[in-house]
Amino acid sequence: MLRSRDPLIVGRIVGDVVDYFDASARLKVLYGNREMTVGSELRTSQVANQPTVRITGRAGSLYTLVMVDPDVPRPSDPSEREYLHWLVTDIPEGGEVGLGTEVVAYEKPEPTVGIHRLVFVVFRQAAGWKNNFVTRDLAECYSLGAPVAAAYFNCQREGSCGGRRWYT
Repeated sequence: MLRSRDPLIVGRIVGDVVDYFDASARLKVLYGNREMTVGSELRTSQVANQPTVRITGRAGSLYTLVMVDPDVPRPSDPSEREYLHWLVTDIPEGGEVGLGTEVVAYEKPEPTVGIHRLVFVVFRQAAGWKNNFVTRDLAECYSLGAPVAAAYFNCQREGSCGGRRWYT
């Protein structure tokens, strides 16, 4: 598709939410029995319930789905952009979003002023989030700073003998 006619460019999603990209997966979003098309208009009553979402792309891949509102609190002054409405990780290719891990539960859009754009963005994960997770990277990415508390416990499989040896 020509870049100038791409609905994501026309709707200013490219630029406001994401940089230009070449799509390599297909996203299908159904609210009830109505398939959402890019740039369609849906009323709050139509989007009150979590949609059915299916992502098809590279076989064996895992995906992350993000749903944001870049127009909070109002399109003319989006000073609180982007409001996170939904975050699901580890969605298997070809499977519905319900097979993934819901990190942030679906929150229905309820714009108070103006027409808000609700944006679904899909990322292909390099690996499952649980594998090779780096706490420091998360803290740096979200500017969390130093931890304010921590705790841990030791655990081993049932029926094991021995344990951690502390040498002084």
